[in-house]
Amino acid sequence: MTPTTLLASLWNAASCDPRALDHVRLEGSEPQLPSRFHVGAIASATIAAQALAAAETWRMRTGRMQQVEVAMRQALAMFRSERFLTVDGKPPADPWSPLAGYYQAADARWIQLHTNFPHHRDGVLRVLQCADSREAVADAISHWRAEELDQRLADEGLCAALIRSPQEWQAHPQAVALASLPLFEILRIGDAPVEPIGRHCHDNAAPTRPLQGMRVLDLSRVIAAPVAGRTLAQHGADVLAIGAAHLPNIAPLVIDMGRGKRSACLDLRDAGERDVLNGLIRDADVFLQAYRPGALAARGFSPEALAALRPGLIQVTLSAYGHAGPWAGRRGFDSLVQSATGIAWAEGEAAGLDKPGKLPCQALDHATGYLAAFGAMVALQRRAVEGGSWLVRVSLAQTGHWLQSLGEVQGGLASPAGDFTPAEVAGWMHTMASPLGRVTAVAPVERMSETAPYFALPPVPLGTHLPIWA
Repeated sequence: MTPTTLLASLWNAASCDPRALDHVRLEGSEPQLPSRFHVGAIASATIAAQALAAAETWRMRTGRMQQVEVAMRQALAMFRSERFLTVDGKPPADPWSPLAGYYQAADARWIQLHTNFPHHRDGVLRVLQCADSREAVADAISHWRAEELDQRLADEGLCAALIRSPQEWQAHPQAVALASLPLFEILRIGDAPVEPIGRHCHDNAAPTRPLQGMRVLDLSRVIAAPVAGRTLAQHGADVLAIGAAHLPNIAPLVIDMGRGKRSACLDLRDAGERDVLNGLIRDADVFLQAYRPGALAARGFSPEALAALRPGLIQVTLSAYGHAGPWAGRRGFDSLVQSATGIAWAEGEAAGLDKPGKLPCQALDHATGYLAAFGAMVALQRRAVEGGSWLVRVSLAQTGHWLQSLGEVQGGLASPAGDFTPAEVAGWMHTMASPLGRVTAVAPVERMSETAPYFALPPVPLGTHLPIWA
């Protein structure tokens, strides 16, 4: 499965103009990093898809088409961007909880815990009734059946996953529900007038970037959806990240994913602050969120309500396990979805391990984030031609299903390219001064002949800005 073939399938699935594919070139082939799966191909294809969508947006605004190039090796570095981040020349503290990872239960089956947020860690310890140490957790889990513990933790709203084989997952009701869904959806959900791209450009100035003059609200944390917001920012959108002071976050990801964005805080439990968000939505173009399905609707921000509040809004929703099926409301992260869907089992088996393996990067997070950005830009183009309010839906599990459907990379675990060297990665980094220190991170990897992507703003501490449009 080549990246070019995958890109064409994404482009055609979105009903985009096939002539644009003549203007993109993808470099590199599998394997690049050790995996039985086509992680390099999906890295190249998803990054190229959003870059080509940005190029098409530029063509719509200026009449000029440009060339797009993506190198697989560099795309994979971006899929590991959080690993290469430094602040003032030093890597940030490891955010990974000592309790997180794989454990073997009484029935010899494996379960994965995700405890990087303090309330998730505390909840797991409460269920297990044990001390806060890896040894104590391992002992407690050794007295549970893995499937029973998995269900109990899910019932408590905590984050874990039973390690399933691909065959077990395919028979699971959630997998059955997802099998009927496409990789992504771009749906018209209401009527609205045609709106030009870049309607917020000052004094009708000629654009210099594809998404210049577009306003994006980014209500997300951790990796996948923040990647989408960061991607829209690198093409010139005004991205305002909305967080909440009472919600935990992971500092290195705030820095890496916060490049190009402003940051404000609102507490959606408060009616007055919900009103502030409503005001922002009325003048936004894109509303990006990664809450569990139904969570924002409970606060009055359902897709239907937002389309009525702001006709013409492009809504992008990203979830762990999809919007349909019994697990629609289940909490999850990239590594948990790998465990639940058979990816971790397959990687462990291929490597000859006596425990689960994992992908060589957070491929589900990054690929889903780029697909979300791609969908947002396609929807903006459709609004500019036919009007309407639009809903884009993606999920980690749907991306995982796509990755598994591509088959295996022959010899994928013995990658001749080897892991990244510091010297290799150094050529792909950029450095910018920020209130958090001197930040060095992976630069946008796509090469665009007229509108090279870049971050106009440095990352900032959460809540630095007021919740207003610039």
